[in-house]
Parts: sequence; structure tokens; C-alpha cells
Amino acid sequence: MVLTPEQELIGKQNFSGAVEAVAGADMTRREAIKAAAAGGIGLGAAYFGYKELEADPVRVAFIGTGDEGNILLNEHPPKYMNVVAIADLRPSNRERAFRGDGNEVRMGLIKKLGADKASKIEVFNSHKELLDNAKRLGIEAVVIATPLVTHAPIAIDCLESGLHVLTEKLMARTVQSCKEMIRTAKKNNLLLAVGHQRHYSVLYHNANSLVQSGLVGDVKYIRAQWHRNNSFPNSDSWQKGIPSADKGLKDADLKAFKFDSLNHLINWRLYNSTGGGLMAELGSHQMDAASIFLGKVHPLAVSGYGGKNFYGIPGVGPKDKWDDDREIDDHIYVTFEFPGTHFEQNDRDKAIVTYSSINTNKFEPYGELVYGSRGTLFMKTEKEAMLWKEEGRGSQGGGPDQRLWVISGTTTGGGPVLEAYETTSGPKAASGGGPDWASNVSRGYTEEMEHFCYAIRNHGSDYWPGGQPRPPKEGGLRCNGVVAMADAIMALTANIAMDQHKYIEFKPEWFDFESDATPEADFGVDV
Repeated sequence: MVLTPEQELIGKQNFSGAVEAVAGADMTRREAIKAAAAGGIGLGAAYFGYKELEADPVRVAFIGTGDEGNILLNEHPPKYMNVVAIADLRPSNRERAFRGDGNEVRMGLIKKLGADKASKIEVFNSHKELLDNAKRLGIEAVVIATPLVTHAPIAIDCLESGLHVLTEKLMARTVQSCKEMIRTAKKNNLLLAVGHQRHYSVLYHNANSLVQSGLVGDVKYIRAQWHRNNSFPNSDSWQKGIPSADKGLKDADLKAFKFDSLNHLINWRLYNSTGGGLMAELGSHQMDAASIFLGKVHPLAVSGYGGKNFYGIPGVGPKDKWDDDREIDDHIYVTFEFPGTHFEQNDRDKAIVTYSSINTNKFEPYGELVYGSRGTLFMKTEKEAMLWKEEGRGSQGGGPDQRLWVISGTTTGGGPVLEAYETTSGPKAASGGGPDWASNVSRGYTEEMEHFCYAIRNHGSDYWPGGQPRPPKEGGLRCNGVVAMADAIMALTANIAMDQHKYIEFKPEWFDFESDATPEADFGVDV
């Protein structure tokens, strides 16, 4: 979606004003919005309604300190988490955990905590070594940010050792593994969280409040995309070289973790046996967002196309791409069908979500466009949100060039409605001057780790009432294993649909962690 700077500014002001208006008398949300406008971060306790941690910080170990692990280390909340150990197979990653990348995104533990405190953090070569020392170190929980294929075995080992687990997304390489993780957490009465951080994004929560209030009307279509251009030489961030510090790793160390070579370990995202491709690494974020906007309902069906259309084709693109041996698709296009609001009364009421991820053009930014019958919501790169009124017969204007404000509803439902006016009438502020607070809000990493620790301290001994994870309204995790498994089912089933060129209908038993049914078993996928 290509917009002028003025249209984007109008959209952001529309969004912030609408959020303030819909928040209304909810003082908790209003105060959190004010804090966000002032550039506040780590708003989870104030915004999502749990108290700040009053007990000692949870003693946590980080397993996996590469790209994502370093972001989590960077964003971890010291008031909630006491990092006592790290573990990583690669020497370069262990060093990187402390030194960082020389920027504010991955600053490293020395800069984050200070040299003295960082020096007390113990270092291990594997999660097995870490678990052998867990009791001595008093470790209570782990954060896992390792290659996808290792999420389940490492998480299960940690859960069996009595440790709470927060693992990065995608939850696991197979749905069967997801179910084993949940069952192990339940058996041991432990928390299992998964890092789909949009569940803890103040920006996305406020956007969803507008959708659920009915402000944008009936949502029939969501377009999500994550486009990149890797057609230029040396432009692919997923294809990495081998650091000299890692060249001493032995084959036995690699094979113990199902990696055939050092290249396989370092570039695990590019191979089917260790990664889940564009759908798992990128699309899972956006399907998670789409399902949030649709009320967290499970999808009905999926179809799509995926292909290796660019890498490894002589004559296509620069020569440095011709001998690329990656296995994953470099272009994917999928279509999901979700039940609409009135699907139970009429099964023709559906909402469609399309997702595309390509590697040869980044003209449009990644994000999600929510098309409602009364308004359009644009979530841009996880950091900005924009809102515009839909122009209709008898309504007062609309579209990306018009500012809007929220008034009391005159519809049958009595909900809020949007009114718009021409921008030429002057810079009238929406809802009393709604601030452009969206650009200052945390992306949710800090908040998810805060709440993980809060839940351990307050619900750790009673997290499975009635055999199900404690619900968020009772202080439970916003993205527990059951919620995250649904995201994994969407991504992994989409991969099957593309690989087998099939239109696949989702089965309810796939989403039941007590059932052994999985899409892999039903479609003969070798796991």
C-alpha cells in the first residue's frame, strides 16, 4: 500500500485518536496510552493488568544466543529476570551474547547489565550441560531461541527437568512435537510460553480493540505480506558465512542436534529438515496477527503456491545466486478461509486472509491491511498503525486523505462510528489531539518476558486448572502452548498445501493437544 507522507500522518493521527475515544473510561488503558506517548516501554504490567513483580526476579537461563536470542537478551527485563546462564553450541554466539553487535538492537549483556554483573553469568556449550548445573545455579526457567528443529527436544528436556519454558516461535517443526511439548508441560505443571510477541504488543492490542468494537465494521478480508529483495549481490541476510570461531566444532556435536554440517547449522532456515521456510519464519507472525483480529478463531481451509523461483536458477539474477543450494521456497502465496462473525448461522459468512512472501521486490513494507466495511486498518512493520474511514453512500467522506473522529454510535448496535472531514478544513485533531504514540511503543518482547516471570511467581504452582492452561483473564499467558500450536498448525498446513498442491480443510482434532491427529499424519508427511 503506497501512501504519501501526509496520508500516513493522517492515518496515524486517526488511529491514536480513535484508540483514545474507544478506550473511554478505561483508565488503565488511557494511562498506558499516555505513557506510550511519552516514549515509555515495558508497559505490560500497567497496560495488561498484572502487578509488577514484588518478589525476587526469576532465575533464568537463555539457550540459543544467535540473532533472535540476542534480541531477547537485549529486551529482557532485569526487574523480572535474573539471567544466570547462557548456552549455545556455537562459540561465536556465546561471545556475541556478551559483546553484542555494536548497536542498540543487540547491545550485548556487558552493556545491558554492566561488566561486573555480566561476568557472573555462567556459559555452557549445550543445553545438556546447562541442565546438569541447573540445580546448583537455582535456575527456574529457560528462554529458548535455537534453530526450529531443536525447539521441541530442548523444551521437553527442560520441562522434564522441572523448568518453565519460553520458546521462540514457530513453536516446533511439527504439530506432533507441539502436542508433546504441551503434554509435557501439563504433566509437570509448568508454564509453556511461545514468543509470538504481538500478543504483548500495546500497538496490536489497541488496534484489535478498534476491530472488536466494530469501529471498522465487518472484516471480510485481511491482506498480509512480507516482501524482501534479495536479488542484489550479498543482499540475503539468511545466507551466512561460517565464522572462524565456529570452525572447530566437531561433527559429533553437530549430528547430536541433527545437523549434517556446520553450514547446515548456521543456515538452518534454508533447509526443510531444520526450518519451516518463509511461512514459519515470517508468515507465522502475520497469520497470528490476522487470527487475533478475527477473534482467535481457527481457520477453515488453506490453499496456495510456493516455489523456488529465483535462487539456484542459472540466468536468473546475479551469478552469486546461481549455485545457491537452499531447499525452501523463495516465493509463497497462500489463501486462508476463516469463519466470519455469523458463520454458525450461515456458513457462507467467511473472512479471507491472503499472505505473500517474496524475495525479489520490497516496494511495499511488510505488514497487515485489515479491510472492514466501515474502515481500513494498516499495521505497518509492527511499529505503526493507521486508520481511515470507508466512504459510503450518505456518509461524510472517507479515504486516506481525510481525518476522522469517533462519535457515539447511531447504528442499531449503538457502537462507535467514524466521521470524517476534508483535510483542507485545517489540521483538526482527532479526539482532542490524539498523539502519534504508535512509533514509541515496544514491540512486545519485554512485555512477554515480564508476564512470563509474573505468571511463574503468581501461578507457577497452579497453572493447569481443569487440565487447560490458565486463561489470560485469570492471569494466564496470552500466548501459551495451546494458542501457539494453532499458529504452528496454520503455518505447517500451509506448507503441506503448497507442497502437495492441495486445498486443505482444517480438522478440529488437529487443534486438540490431547488428540494424536496431526496434518502431517493425515497427509503422509515424513517427520
